[in-house]
Amino acid sequence: MYIETIPNRNSPRAVLLRESRREGQKIVKHTLANLSHWDAQLVEHLRVLLKGGVAVPRDQSVFTVERTLPHGHIAAVLGAARGCGAVQWFANAPSPVKPVLMALLVARVIDPASKLATHRMLQDETATSSLGRVLDVGQCGVKELYRALDWLHDAQPSIERRLARQHLAGATLVLYDLTSTWLTGSCCELAAEGYSRDGKRGDPQIVFGLICTAQGCPLAVEVFPGNTADPATVAAQVAKLKERYGIENLAWVGDRGMITSARIEQVLKPAGMDWISSLRAPQIAELAAEHGPFQPSLFDERNLLELTGKDFPGERLVVCRNPLLAAERTRKRNELLEATEGELRSIQTAVRRARRPLRGEQAIALRVGRVINHYRMAKHIALEIADDSFSWRRRDEAIAAEKALDGLYVIRTSLSQNRLPAPDAVAAYKSLALVERAFRSIKTVDLNVRPVFHYNSERVRAHVFLCMLAYYIEWNMRQRLKPILFDDEDLEWANDQRASPVLKARRSEGAKAKDKTRRTDEGLPVHSFRTLLKDLATLSYNITHTPVNPDAKLVVITEPTPLQKEAFRLLGINYACTQ
Repeated sequence: MYIETIPNRNSPRAVLLRESRREGQKIVKHTLANLSHWDAQLVEHLRVLLKGGVAVPRDQSVFTVERTLPHGHIAAVLGAARGCGAVQWFANAPSPVKPVLMALLVARVIDPASKLATHRMLQDETATSSLGRVLDVGQCGVKELYRALDWLHDAQPSIERRLARQHLAGATLVLYDLTSTWLTGSCCELAAEGYSRDGKRGDPQIVFGLICTAQGCPLAVEVFPGNTADPATVAAQVAKLKERYGIENLAWVGDRGMITSARIEQVLKPAGMDWISSLRAPQIAELAAEHGPFQPSLFDERNLLELTGKDFPGERLVVCRNPLLAAERTRKRNELLEATEGELRSIQTAVRRARRPLRGEQAIALRVGRVINHYRMAKHIALEIADDSFSWRRRDEAIAAEKALDGLYVIRTSLSQNRLPAPDAVAAYKSLALVERAFRSIKTVDLNVRPVFHYNSERVRAHVFLCMLAYYIEWNMRQRLKPILFDDEDLEWANDQRASPVLKARRSEGAKAKDKTRRTDEGLPVHSFRTLLKDLATLSYNITHTPVNPDAKLVVITEPTPLQKEAFRLLGINYACTQ
């Protein structure tokens, strides 16, 4: 192809795009296009291109960057969300709602904020990332965000059913725990005063229960009024898995305040469910009285002792002894006793002094009470107070009885030895710490479920569910990104190095090396999950144009760093991710 200029007498010259080919002995020309209406400079650029050149003048840049937006963290989270099945979660949503749902989910992981702040983050004019452009929701209104939230509330049962069947098929254990958070305002019907785990006394709150796999992967969440007692939530969760989702033959793992004896008899046994929980301190004391003092010699090399109790028919009781914890509690109790007696001696001196002595039973008792209550040693100190005298003594028997229980806790389970050996029962109960980690992530560290500004109960529930789905994405990302995070990637090795399941797990050698050097074996810098997202955000989404055609916008993604390439490799995601 070539460009030919044809003179046209008194009219402007014709500019034609032509091709020529040989037909026999003749050269035949064919006109492909008339370029007479083109700007002369543009024609010249095309001429240069046809000759294999570059159609940009030397004194001009190839691209003009109109705007640069952080992109790498968007590509990572969006790609991970799609890999986790988010497209299927939202498959039944109306077409305009689907990208908005995905945007809300990704935004909650990237930059958790109010829905109004999220709306500003997505708008073309006020965008703080490429998310709005990648999902083409840059012009959506606030109403669209709330419409998507309403759809999510209605879709929660179907999404949770999908997750439960995906992760609990063939599983033995399910973790369950509760937490609370406060609401802004008091219009929501779920808002009520109750026990606040955040220390926000007097503020209305909600309670929500989280169901996780044995590995800590979240599957379902339920929001309850703020005055709901922990045990009262168990029945609803059992019904959710058994009746709604068709999941049976599971063992519920919950703390002693959750899975009580009453809840076992009224909910779990009738539903055919098993359980793993623990005993309260008074129950442990009664068990010790029934079987005699738990002497260290009774425990095996794993610090475990398995027995039964008359108050727990059909259950196995696994007594765990942590010698390190026992030593620590003994040391602390001795320090408190010595500090208490030190101040009591000062009071005794004040009573016995010759000049202006402390007198009056009530006055002496008031000062003594302050000391006893401050150190919480009333059960270990016997007092004798009169108008002009004061003395005390240690309750040695009470101290010895308490010392005998130092470092002890008891796991109760309905699972047989064949289904769950004693060490595994201990490990299962200790895995509740994974739910606590989920709560920390959802409430404060990563996803900021609070404060909750919604006053509509359905939207409050949808908001909490959105946060749970965001943590599901984050949890899966953490599993894949472990080699470049401080997280321990070889937990099985670490657990195998423990002398017993009771003791704290050691970090693997690889994790220790990462902590010490701040680098992987390949020399890449190691991050926390949050700082890795910040690093990925430096991979930019550049909106550009050429001087030849300013109206034609081109997207140019910057080249990733070696660490960023490794992150996307681990995630199995194309870092461009512009669709």
